[in-house]
Amino acid sequence: MQTVTVSMTVNGKAVGPHTIPDGLSMNDFLREYLNLTGTKFGCGIGECSACVIIRDKPDGTSEATHTCINSAQSFDGASVRTIESHAKDGVPSPVQAAFLDAFAFQCGYCTPGFVGAAQVLVESLARTPVAGADVEAAVSDALDGHLCRCTGYVRYYAALRDLILGDERLIRT
Repeated sequence: MQTVTVSMTVNGKAVGPHTIPDGLSMNDFLREYLNLTGTKFGCGIGECSACVIIRDKPDGTSEATHTCINSAQSFDGASVRTIESHAKDGVPSPVQAAFLDAFAFQCGYCTPGFVGAAQVLVESLARTPVAGADVEAAVSDALDGHLCRCTGYVRYYAALRDLILGDERLIRT
């Protein structure tokens, strides 16, 4: 079996070097090597987005990234955030609080992926606010591709929309 060595920053902490099997998915790396089990494995083909984490780019932007179809090696040297990084000192992030307030989940399996994608959108809007009339489209674009077997999505979308509309820093006037 071929192996590779990876090092990265996960949730603000340097991890590695870890010697891992070549081709090991990032999802399996997080779970098996770092004991971070909040990131879920859903479809295995990047279609359901339950496995989404945030990849921080050097320019200060970030992107929602699937962990089931990307190897851990493809994150070597990267900085990523998983669902475990959102709450601070037991206090939910604004995105998590919005989802909780709206009871936007039932079983919660897909929630980590929704939270990651929503956080990326909120951070993007903090840099480049959106016109109020375009919030619905921005939310749809950010959450499109996330599958939920329980709720029909309405509460996730509404919670994120209301969070954005309630924060004047995210809306362009």
